Amino acid sequence: MALHKGPEKHEQRTMSVNPFYGEANPVGGMTEAPPTHRLPDAPLAPATAYQLVHDELMLDGNSRLNLATFVTTWMEPQAGVLMAECRDKNMIDKDEYPRTAELERRCVAMLADLWNAPDPATAVGCSTTGSSEACMLAGMALKRRWAARNAGRYPGARPNLVMGINVQVCWEKFCNFWEVEARLVPMEGDRFHLDPQAAAELCDENTIGVVGILGSTFDGSYEPVAELCAALDALQERAGLDIPVHVDGASGGMVAPFLDPDLVWDFRLPRVASINTSGHKYGLVYPGVGWALWRDKEALPEELVFRVNYLGGDMPTFALNFSRPGAQVVAQYYSFLRLGREGYRAVQQSTRDVATSLAERIAALDDFRLLTRGDQLPVFALTTAPEVTSYDVFDVSRRLRESGWLVPAYTFPANREDLSVLRVVCRNGFSHDLADLFLADLTRLLPELRRQPHPLTRDKGAATGFHH
Repeated sequence: MALHKGPEKHEQRTMSVNPFYGEANPVGGMTEAPPTHRLPDAPLAPATAYQLVHDELMLDGNSRLNLATFVTTWMEPQAGVLMAECRDKNMIDKDEYPRTAELERRCVAMLADLWNAPDPATAVGCSTTGSSEACMLAGMALKRRWAARNAGRYPGARPNLVMGINVQVCWEKFCNFWEVEARLVPMEGDRFHLDPQAAAELCDENTIGVVGILGSTFDGSYEPVAELCAALDALQERAGLDIPVHVDGASGGMVAPFLDPDLVWDFRLPRVASINTSGHKYGLVYPGVGWALWRDKEALPEELVFRVNYLGGDMPTFALNFSRPGAQVVAQYYSFLRLGREGYRAVQQSTRDVATSLAERIAALDDFRLLTRGDQLPVFALTTAPEVTSYDVFDVSRRLRESGWLVPAYTFPANREDLSVLRVVCRNGFSHDLADLFLADLTRLLPELRRQPHPLTRDKGAATGFHH
């Protein structure tokens, strides 16, 4: 969560209340202008409070036009009703809400089967608030397993985790919070994610694991998990180092099984110890829900599992959070039940079709060069063509915002800081019709952008709020 500080003095203001907010008496809702940064002295009518909050939130724009986020922005009305019915159920109270707990257990079993666990009955998993928490849990399990194998050297030896520099920021947080050295494989040339051999070369006796991304938030590409495992197999034969792999399938974990069934990236690879995904991304559920699974009990050290006698029940848990609503877990089960394998395949295929079609049409404008084409994750990245000198991707991002479209522009990390890109995330609900409207708005902007004397962005670091 973002950290906030208290208000500055100039923010000590009051809110303006419209006379029409008083339902029966036009001035009935105007008895007090409520402050913005301290509790009001008296209550407001519910309609007045609602309208004040509603009006301010209009400035957030339309989430359906947000092509920066991977997070689900549309679900069926029936899912919304189910979530409303379950928002008062505390997910952690499994003894009080046994059916909600059972739906969570079924979701874990379905994912274990989907990800080809050797024995889905022995796979271990849990729901989380999202992939960030799931990654933290997976990282903790990797570190604890390494510490147990190196009891004679730890805590003197410092553990490390190997991953591509393109990982989501949650992995940087894990390494910071749990005092693990982050060993990052940089980008090189047109390779924008982890190189298996380079990752293996960074490993040593203190490596707790290697993270493979399916797929990268920078450009939507899958990392070669099978090749990574093969490189680590060779390392074990050569040096005797048995290093597990965690697959961060935040998005691809709910795309590849349906659209790329022959791609081997999951528990079919013996070196893959754990996998996470975001139910609230291509799992097609509103935020926030994630999932973490381990191939068997040996992959998740028992000492990390708390068995709590809580309100009369024995409750095994592995989580960083405690109380949270059961609504999202119920919505995940609804989506699994509603769509099944064929339904998910159809939804994800439609989304990929939108992405690849839109990418090709943008490339045909000749002002842009595609880095990826949306044929792995339904996500593609592009930059301006070499001959374009009057504007840059930050100008495009800023101008698209005028029409309501949120498209992030950002600079790649080492060793490709020279490359600035736009990224378009296509989700369920972003249809071919909406893609047509997006392309029309982009095309309409180009003549003005071409007439600029030079790119107008001075501070590229402040040009976007996107930070993966």
